Amino acid sequence: MTGAKKLLLASLALGFIGGYVDTVGFVALFGLFTAHVTGNFVLIGAELSRASANSVLLKLLVFPTFIAAVALARLVALRCERTKTVASRPLLVMQTVLLLVALVCSVPAGAVLAPDAPWAMATGLFMTAAMAVQNAAGRLAWPALTPTTVMTGNVTQVVIDSVDLLRGAAGPEVRDRLKRFIWPVLAFAVGALSGAFAYAGWKFWVPAITAGDARRSGRDGCEDGSQGVIASEWVIPFRREHHEQRPGPHPGRPATGL
Repeated sequence: MTGAKKLLLASLALGFIGGYVDTVGFVALFGLFTAHVTGNFVLIGAELSRASANSVLLKLLVFPTFIAAVALARLVALRCERTKTVASRPLLVMQTVLLLVALVCSVPAGAVLAPDAPWAMATGLFMTAAMAVQNAAGRLAWPALTPTTVMTGNVTQVVIDSVDLLRGAAGPEVRDRLKRFIWPVLAFAVGALSGAFAYAGWKFWVPAITAGDARRSGRDGCEDGSQGVIASEWVIPFRREHHEQRPGPHPGRPATGL
């Protein structure tokens, strides 16, 4: 498999995970963005403007959590540089561990679901940390990889290149870039839809998305300059739980477990 195909596989897998986790966090945790964290600024402002505002503590805590996780990922990558090893494996392991911890926290969180409930907050913060590591890995381990957690820039580039393609002014470079940018967008969309429907049907458990295998390529770097790829299967286990619905934080919105 060529380096370009490996990067495509990585962008599809990580794009799906980004959309999946962000949607589950938004649906289950009172509108929390775990991947697109800056979107929480809008939600904080909207919440505080209401007369009966809910707690915004969780949305405020995601910012230092995100920063700390990115900083930790950078330190891991620096250590890998010193030891001349590929950073992709430890970063993927870190993300997997954080998602598994979020899964563990979501079990007791389902018993008391509120914006400021400790277990619910822990679940959201660990999910945010996992997405922060994925964001950082895209820059530290796969510099040639298109963004996989925030799609605004990707969609902008896809539209620009599509217009040039329709004008007949798209050269090989534009066509190649269009292919690289459009697939993560589609994967993110599929992940978001999957997360919404999976949560609606299975409730309670936040999905634990684990990397089955993260291994380096035959050489220290891929043909396109990236330092490693995901050559793995991504497993998304769920467990169906039945709980009595409790009154939600907003009128007409039932609270369900994570």
